[in-house]
Amino acid sequence: MKIGLITYHYPHLKTEQVILNFLRKYPPHMFEIYALPYAQRRNREVLIMHRPPQYKAVAPEVIARAYKIEYKPVKSDVEIPDGYDFYIILGSGILSADFVRGKKIINCHPGILPAVRGLDALKWTIYEMKPLGVTLHYIDEEVDSGEIISVVQTPVFLTDDLETLARRHYENEIWVLSNFQEYLSNPVNPFSGLDSEPPHRRMPLSIEKEMIRKFEEWKNKYSL
Repeated sequence: MKIGLITYHYPHLKTEQVILNFLRKYPPHMFEIYALPYAQRRNREVLIMHRPPQYKAVAPEVIARAYKIEYKPVKSDVEIPDGYDFYIILGSGILSADFVRGKKIINCHPGILPAVRGLDALKWTIYEMKPLGVTLHYIDEEVDSGEIISVVQTPVFLTDDLETLARRHYENEIWVLSNFQEYLSNPVNPFSGLDSEPPHRRMPLSIEKEMIRKFEEWKNKYSL
């Protein structure tokens, strides 16, 4: 099996974590890394950080050099060649239709698809009073609409605050993506049949404040 890993040409925590998890199970020669340009975004004011700072990480090219993994910076996804059994998304923007077409590209979305699509999935999940989990899925030409492989629920506890829940939810995302082959072989989806909703944009501060107010009610509904 040959796997193409797609990430940023920039330090990225999720990339570091998943690659190191892969290397505990698979030989380095299974992988090649393709690194897309990273566009520095303006810092947004938020009330709750839903994932750790991603830039506080080892650059993927450093990991690649240490483990002798082929590392190729590219200017766009159309430079990434065909021929891999799977492509795993560790970090990227929206991929082009030309690249996506005809490939098995796997992503892990931090929400339950197709009910919670788009950005800030954890926050929109709570605001909309929906169950929480992550979705391993294939990418197609639309946002968060490809074939679902598995959905894995994130445990919620009565003692959680938003910070502990966000940490556990992020860890669930890393775990599921790191173990994609097991979920391919033994798919699970306790939430099949949910209606598809339009993709969300970033949550505005005014709605984030309301989400925080709704958290206790949401937690009482979904805690174990």
